[in-house]
Amino acid sequence: MRVLVDAHLPKRLAVFLNAHGVESKHTLDLPKKNATPDPEIIQIADQEDRIVITKDGDFFDNYILDGCPNKLLIVSTGNINNPTLIRLFEKNLEVLRSLFIEHKVIEINEEEIQVHY
Repeated sequence: MRVLVDAHLPKRLAVFLNAHGVESKHTLDLPKKNATPDPEIIQIADQEDRIVITKDGDFFDNYILDGCPNKLLIVSTGNINNPTLIRLFEKNLEVLRSLFIEHKVIEINEEEIQVHY
């Protein structure tokens, strides 16, 4: 599993995922850093076969309209602190890995994981 973590989420999430066997980049690792436009993030993710992890609903809209990014994880927790976010991923990482084998768009929050496509 390879991911690209969007600017709306902390770099700490990418660091955590890397430590747990998920090849991760954060937008801060890109040349334009957090100013990287969404279309560029999508292009990089699709070229590198990465799942975009974001809180930004525009990525879901783009998926509906254009079918990209190829894979998308929407974090719909609202504002939570970083330790709570990391615990959410720690608790659900294996389930997410399994779901992304067959599905393209998944949403996660503190209560549930929902498969959209």
